Amino acid sequence: MSSVTSLFSYRKYWASRLGTAPELPMSREEMDNLGWDSCDVILVTGDAYVDHPSFGMAVIGRVLEAQGFRVGIISQPDWNDVEDFRRLGRPNLFFGVTGGNMDSMVNRYTAERKPRSDDAYTPHGAGGKRPDRSVIVYSQRAREAYKDVPLIIGGIEASLRRIAHYDYWSDKVRRSVLMDAKADLLVYGNAERQIVEIAHRLARREPMSGIHDVRGTAFMRRDAGGRPDRVPAGWSLLNSSEVDRPGRIEAHPDPYAMGEACDKAAGGSETPDEEGTVVVAAPRRRLPDPACTLVLIPGYHAVREDRVLYAHASRVLHRETNPGNAMALYQPHGERGVWLNPPPIPLSTEELDAVFELPYTRRPHSVYGDARIPAYEMIRFSINIMRGCFGGCTFCSITEHEGRIIQSRSEDSIIREVEAIRDQVPGFTGHISDLGGPTANMWRLKCKDEKIEATCRRPSCVYPGICKNMDTNQMPLVRLYRRARKLPGIKKIFIASGLRYDLAVETPEYVKELVTHHVGGYLKIAPEHTEGGPLSKMMKPGIGTYDRFKKMFDKYSQAAGKEQYLIPYFISAHPGTTDEDMMNLALWLKANGFRADQVQNFLPSPMATASAMYYSGKDPLHKVSRRSEDMPVPKGTRQRRLHKAFLRYHDANNWPLLRKALKQMGRADLIGNGKRHLVPTWQPGGTGDTGEGKRAFRTQHSGLPQTPAGKSRSRPAKKTFGKSSRKPRGRR
Repeated sequence: MSSVTSLFSYRKYWASRLGTAPELPMSREEMDNLGWDSCDVILVTGDAYVDHPSFGMAVIGRVLEAQGFRVGIISQPDWNDVEDFRRLGRPNLFFGVTGGNMDSMVNRYTAERKPRSDDAYTPHGAGGKRPDRSVIVYSQRAREAYKDVPLIIGGIEASLRRIAHYDYWSDKVRRSVLMDAKADLLVYGNAERQIVEIAHRLARREPMSGIHDVRGTAFMRRDAGGRPDRVPAGWSLLNSSEVDRPGRIEAHPDPYAMGEACDKAAGGSETPDEEGTVVVAAPRRRLPDPACTLVLIPGYHAVREDRVLYAHASRVLHRETNPGNAMALYQPHGERGVWLNPPPIPLSTEELDAVFELPYTRRPHSVYGDARIPAYEMIRFSINIMRGCFGGCTFCSITEHEGRIIQSRSEDSIIREVEAIRDQVPGFTGHISDLGGPTANMWRLKCKDEKIEATCRRPSCVYPGICKNMDTNQMPLVRLYRRARKLPGIKKIFIASGLRYDLAVETPEYVKELVTHHVGGYLKIAPEHTEGGPLSKMMKPGIGTYDRFKKMFDKYSQAAGKEQYLIPYFISAHPGTTDEDMMNLALWLKANGFRADQVQNFLPSPMATASAMYYSGKDPLHKVSRRSEDMPVPKGTRQRRLHKAFLRYHDANNWPLLRKALKQMGRADLIGNGKRHLVPTWQPGGTGDTGEGKRAFRTQHSGLPQTPAGKSRSRPAKKTFGKSSRKPRGRR
């Protein structure tokens, strides 16, 4: 990978002489108390300000403070009042705008597009404290406040909208958020490296218009006939069809295939396809140097009108995410276009340690008093040990935001944070609620060969099987768990992050350590489905891997003398899922005695591969063309409701819908009152769409996982599971 300037090796800005702020100021009074006449950087966020390394604005603020800059926070401003954006005065260098730790639309609406009544990132969990599409609205107000101040947008909301993207809430393709926000620059991913370089260059009085060479950034550029105007000298312009032509699938070897070198001579010729379009089969030439190649992908107007081109653009973007070989992308947007630089170089262990050990107070800003902030309560006693995920699940946005290369903290740094929580955080009772990250058990896992890692273009290191070049040894994590749980004052360390069980089974000792010491009765895992069709579109392992893990889990639980249960999560209405798939999943659930309490319908987040499937009806995991087979995509309200009902086959309110569907599917044999039937023929009074029926129905409480049929209610049943909602994670 490219050499980079170490994050903390820059010469500090002059304001470092003013010292470290106890907490970053949110008012002019706090600035006066610190002896500041102005802020160098002002961060605007849709979240309450919590000075904790799980909150993006705190991390970016403290990192910039460590460089010597004065940083102020405008948290959850009144977006209807421009004066609220002037509360800290004019920033000397730039405004940094983020929607917060969550995408504002995901935060405000359910998968059924219904408004949520609460907001976990707001004091008292109050809803309505941020606008829809917060990045755009905040940016417009900041521009109104100070028109000449450079404006930089970032965080997960901006990161996932950096190019033209399908927007589920408006059901259309929207242009890059850069255009609507009218920002000077967009930083994507965990942006410490980018934002520090930009701040120092602005402090040296470089014009914002000249800061266009920073990795992990995107900016607008004037367009010249569908191509960027004035491509810098030394750069090559490459059409995306030359690296992944949307043509006949069987005729073209995939240039992104694992192990295929860029300079491999393939041989080939130009031949017209059935539509008369010239198709280049296996071009005989060397691909240009990625470091100075710009790939032209279909423009906003093209992907808005042509779903095949949308799927193609999504495929190319997801293949250009490895910092070791990614090429810059350009997407026309009318008279201008979006230039997307390659991803940033991941932080080293030493840099990541330094980021997490900055002087956070680890609590909400004092302005909130005793107000409860639900998201903070969830992570108050938890520790992030790593970043990134190489799983590549198509419905997840972690890889698009944080990347698939794992960035791990050192063991000593993690132990120091455990001790800091023990000694400094009020209310600590000896229980660490989580020791994880985006995935619980990817800490220190990486490719065995750095050269292979730098050239690999696989979207997942574990699908369709674990890559032979991936180091899956989790014994270092076992040693970390053992060292942490032996610390004085530590009673229990739970592992609450999502577990990648296909990796866990590769190290049985890890499963034993986890089950014996770090499970609080229930362990959450995510098979997501049982059927091969939807699993192949999710890039998740088959249900056989779950069975293998379950055997280990039961074995070590029994050996430890503990009664513990797995809580599996499943997604309904995912692209590639048919009604029959959901029926088979429901039959599997019933056969195994599972009853879902709350389930989650698939929600297409911007830029996710599964969202491209949802919008286009094509599979961008493979080359796409107009003759590519259409995927089954559950879209309508009725079908999405039906798929969710299959997961809750035991809920009497779903029985009328399921009975009707089973009859239409020719599976009326599953309607009856026997054990082999999915739903009964009778309907309890007061349930269902019409409330028909004569038999009394006793409602079940939902506070605990439901008890399988035929089991005693004296204790929780073994094969049960509950809520499917993930806890908020600290992502920027």
